[in-house]
Formats: sequence, C-alpha cells, structure tokens
Amino acid sequence: MLHTSDWHLGQSFFTKTRKDEHQAFLSWLVEQVATQGVDLVIVAGDIFDTSTPPSYAREMYNQFIVQLQQTGCQLLVLGGNHDSVSVLNESRQLLAQLNTQVIASTALPADQQVVEVHNRQGEVAALVCAIPFVRPKDVLQSQAGESGLQKRQALGEAISAHYHDIYQRAVDKKQQLGQDIPILATGHLTALGVSTSDSVRDIYIGTLEGFAADGFPPADYIALGHIHRPQKVAKQDHIRYSGSPIPLSFDELGTRKQVVLVEFEQGRRVSVDTLQVPLFQPMAVHTGTLEQLAESLQVYANASQTVWLSIEVENQDYLSDLQSRIQTLTEPLNADVLQLRRARNPRREALTRQSKESLHELTPTEVFDKRLDMEVFEGDEERQRKARIRMQFKQVLSATQNPEEAS
Repeated sequence: MLHTSDWHLGQSFFTKTRKDEHQAFLSWLVEQVATQGVDLVIVAGDIFDTSTPPSYAREMYNQFIVQLQQTGCQLLVLGGNHDSVSVLNESRQLLAQLNTQVIASTALPADQQVVEVHNRQGEVAALVCAIPFVRPKDVLQSQAGESGLQKRQALGEAISAHYHDIYQRAVDKKQQLGQDIPILATGHLTALGVSTSDSVRDIYIGTLEGFAADGFPPADYIALGHIHRPQKVAKQDHIRYSGSPIPLSFDELGTRKQVVLVEFEQGRRVSVDTLQVPLFQPMAVHTGTLEQLAESLQVYANASQTVWLSIEVENQDYLSDLQSRIQTLTEPLNADVLQLRRARNPRREALTRQSKESLHELTPTEVFDKRLDMEVFEGDEERQRKARIRMQFKQVLSATQNPEEAS
C-alpha cells in the first residue's frame, strides 16, 4: 500500500503555477507504483488546493487515474478540507469503473465507508475504514447552552465514535469473510502532538483544534493527511502523515518530501518504508545583509534551472529602495525572487518599547494582544487566521476563569 496526501493540485505559489511540478510528481508516482508492485494507493485528502480547482487540475487528476489503472493498482481518494464534496462526487460513479473509490464526505452511509481492497487475483486482501475530512454537521448536532469546552469535548467524542463505528463494521466484515486480512484507516485532520508548517491552513472543526491519537481505533495502519510535514503521530510507527509531495511553502524546504510504502503479509504489517520524492522545482531561502546576499546568491549565476527564492534582509537601517537593490543583485542570475522581507526586529526590542509597563499592570488579554502584534499577518487569509487565534484565546481564558461553566 502506498500512502500519499495533500497534493493541492491547482495551487498558485506567489503567482507561480505548480502545474509542471505536479505533473512530474504524478508521473513519478505511477512509475513507483509499477516498480514497487503496489496494490493500493491511498490519497488522504486535499487532492485540490481550492473547492473550485482550475480545469487543468481536474484534467491532471483524471489523467493520473487513467494512467494508474494501467498498472492494475486500486486507488482510494479521500476528501480533505480544501476539497469540494460536489467536485469529488461528480465523477465518483464513473471512476468506480476504473478501480477507484472516492469518499468525499462522511455523509455517505456507514457501510460505504468500509472499502474492500482486492489483490491481483480479485480476492479481498484488506479492508479500509475510509474516513475523509470530518465536517461537524455530519457527526454532531450542537446543543444550545454548551460552553466552548463542552463543544470541543462533544465533537472530539463524536469523531472518535465515528471512527470506532466504521472500524467495528470492518471487523464484522472481516469475520464474515473468514480471512486474516489487515484493517486500515484514514483521516484528514490535525492529530495532537504534530508539527505544522506555514502552508497548513488551520482546521477548526467547529471548535476542535486537534484530535487525540488515542481516539483512533486499533487499525493496522492509519494513513493521515492535512499536515504537510511527514511524521509519525504519538511516536506510533503505524499512524503517519505522509506529508505533501512538493513544498507548499518555503519553510518546508528543510524536510525531505516522501510517500509511505507499507507491506502486509498474511494479514500482518511487516514493514513501513518511505520513498523520497524528487524536488522538481529548485527552491531556496537566503538570509543575511545585502553584502552577504550579494555573495551567497552567486551560486545561481550558472544554474541550469530557474530557482525560486525567499530572501530575508537583515540590514539594521531601513532601506526604502530594498526591492530595487535585490532586483539589481538577482537580475544576472537564473533566479526568481518570490518572497522578499525584512528581518523582524528582535522581540526584546518590542518589549523594550513598552518598558514602562510591568506585567502585573496588564490583563491577560492585553499581554496576549501585545504578543500577537509582534507576529506578521499579511493578506486577508492571514488576518482571518489572526482573528481565529484571538477568538480561541478568549475561549481558553473564559474556560480558565470560569471553571464551573467549563466543567
């Protein structure tokens, strides 16, 4: 079984299209499926970057499915928080004829969320609890008068109950088949105890900020999506995020991209390996003074492929012509500067500006607001994220100051 997720087909990256990168990845993926003899590919959500993907992204998705079927491999596609349920469902019945199961939402009947995996002889070789991104309305009815903490607990319990319900159906089906086969599970959410990256847009499932790993059922492998950094959950080798196949933000460059390859024999997991995904588009981050940048950027003078750059300038003096200076530095290079920013002032300087204030004179909200103001939130999406963070803090503060209401 090969586990991948968070393709984000159709993404625009600082006005640059990722079409060529995604096409290169999908071609590479088909090659790996054929070479490794993969029987099942799981895509754990966020196939598309937006709910209205461009036509070329839909075409790329459909072409991949056609090419994959030439290998004899089965495909399971799960909906993510970026995916439109209607967009994924519009071709669901057609793709079922191409050995592809699409589970766009948990609104499907529960029995349809247990997917059979067949081997090359047509026999059932595994069962998958195919759970996509969970929308609150599909698993929970909100109750009037509930506190924020009660809503979080109720939603977490509802998601866990849904997982265990689907898992029990898989167990029952396994017993009916009378075969020793593995049971897998999927998910597209934030599990507690993982590290995120700048490109991960916060999932707020109602008021649930994270799902505890002990809420998962005892499946033989749990394929997760949404977090772009590949990692294990709760130090469990069989609960994993595969991560995104291409860097979706500059801060992801420090982590090698991968897909996860899991092998089963006689119903038991025998190995969990990773395959590193090539970097199809050169990208780099450079930080330093203008003098240091002038020297370090020379490595791109004879680059064979255009490099996308994020540059952070550390000059202490404010330079009104910073953009033109960087443009002059990079003009003779085979490089495009996609992100240019000034190094933020040290946090200590921000605190010094308010040295007349002592901590005991400030309310918790004032302390939090001052700390939040030290971060940079650019663009409408980031400002909305800032508002959500502030709202979440208010909920936590309220629960702390009024424990009798939260209990």
